[in-house]
Amino acid sequence: MASALRRLGSAAARRGLSTACEDTKKSLFQLPQAGGKSSNLCSAINQALHIALESDPRSYLFGEDVSFGGVFRCTTGLADRYGKSRVFNTPLCEQGIVGFGIGLAAMGNRAIAEIQFADYIFPAFDQIVNEASKFRYRSGNQFNCGGLTIRAPYGAVGHGGHYHSQSPEAFFCHVPGIKVVIPRSPRQAKGLLLSCIRDPNPVVFFEPKAIEEVPEEDYMLPLSEAEVIREGSDITVVGWGAQLSIMEQACAGAEKEGISCELIDLKTLIPWDKETVEASVRKTGRLLISHEAPVTGGFGAEISASIVERCFLRLEAPVARICGLDTPFPLVFEPFYMPTKNKILDAIKATVNY
Repeated sequence: MASALRRLGSAAARRGLSTACEDTKKSLFQLPQAGGKSSNLCSAINQALHIALESDPRSYLFGEDVSFGGVFRCTTGLADRYGKSRVFNTPLCEQGIVGFGIGLAAMGNRAIAEIQFADYIFPAFDQIVNEASKFRYRSGNQFNCGGLTIRAPYGAVGHGGHYHSQSPEAFFCHVPGIKVVIPRSPRQAKGLLLSCIRDPNPVVFFEPKAIEEVPEEDYMLPLSEAEVIREGSDITVVGWGAQLSIMEQACAGAEKEGISCELIDLKTLIPWDKETVEASVRKTGRLLISHEAPVTGGFGAEISASIVERCFLRLEAPVARICGLDTPFPLVFEPFYMPTKNKILDAIKATVNY
């Protein structure tokens, strides 16, 4: 891991990010042994927030309805335990929520801002893009708002329609100076959120919805380090967040047809772990990327371009992208919009047989 962090260090510096955590000991990032209580993602987030507030008196949590538990109940019990001076409601103003968080973090605090749905993060876009991301750079590293973490549930839920189902991660991946993190499961979410809160850079943290056993103790998972979930030899399959469960099903289906898939969870989109993906593609010679966001301008395009630059002579087929459609997110037609297991499986077979 130390070598991976060193490789990422120069790239992080170029993007206006602090590299102060590069020498963090590997033991701090070890995932606890399997076990714990079965938990959905919201409960895992609640556990992480409990730990953050309890372990650091400089931590503050705020957003719309958070003192009541929030729309997903991720903040239940936190105001009662840590007081309404540290866990509190804000007006219905996303720009104000993030702007307040920037100021709070600039004073040396850990500001954890909640946006109820990722679909509603856009009023705060200016604060994130023109203020939070540039705070350290414009001051020559004299000041920063690195203690800012912005949480937002994202992605399809089966009935959310176009205002409660969007995946806006690519907008923020274009911005130097912030990190973008998306866990695939509750266990990953807890460890990654604690790493984000303690990271010396502002982070946008998008949350899917899932159920899994989650260790109750404090643990962190490294940012910008992809995970090979499934090893294979015929094609590399890359994704993040809730889409990983769909991709795992497609890889299992491909295995039944004699195709060996290597499945990779990026976890952090900015800065992303190019080395792990490159090493896999050099082995398999093929790459498929899948995400819920629309295909045009999605982060899959950045991955595709980077891997073509690095692995052009090794590729045996064009890079495939199985993503959401270039339409507003539909309600009754959600199954047609989504990058489903069958769409991914068909693309795996087409790429391998190219």
